[in-house]
Amino acid sequence: MPWIQKEIRLSPRKRGCHLVHREIVGQIPELKTMKVGMANVFLQHTSASLMINENADPDVQKDMEMGLNKIVPETFPYIHTDEGPDDMPGHLKSGLVGVSLNIPISDGRLNLGTWQGIYLCEHRDSGGSRRVVVTLQGEKK
Repeated sequence: MPWIQKEIRLSPRKRGCHLVHREIVGQIPELKTMKVGMANVFLQHTSASLMINENADPDVQKDMEMGLNKIVPETFPYIHTDEGPDDMPGHLKSGLVGVSLNIPISDGRLNLGTWQGIYLCEHRDSGGSRRVVVTLQGEKK
């Protein structure tokens, strides 16, 4: 079973939860050659995160951001403040949500539920371009 690993870049985004499923899949054409396997999607940053969530209603993105801001407020008396008021809350949110996803591969696609998609949660006001390592392993078609 072959291993394929690629480092891809996601476009810079403002703070919030952004559906990036198509952007990720579009940069891994090798996925279409796999019959069955696993995909690991790993974000190489500590102030953003990845999650799988509903992909149909854009209100979910807004509600996720509001909920994360309520759980981890910027107004907490953080000690690590050298990089700005959004940095430490970004680290906490990243730790809570996570930076890695494992997704089954079936017949050349990520085998997610009907209403599921991959989100980048950008926890900084200006996080910039984000690097993602995608590792595929499985049986070829």
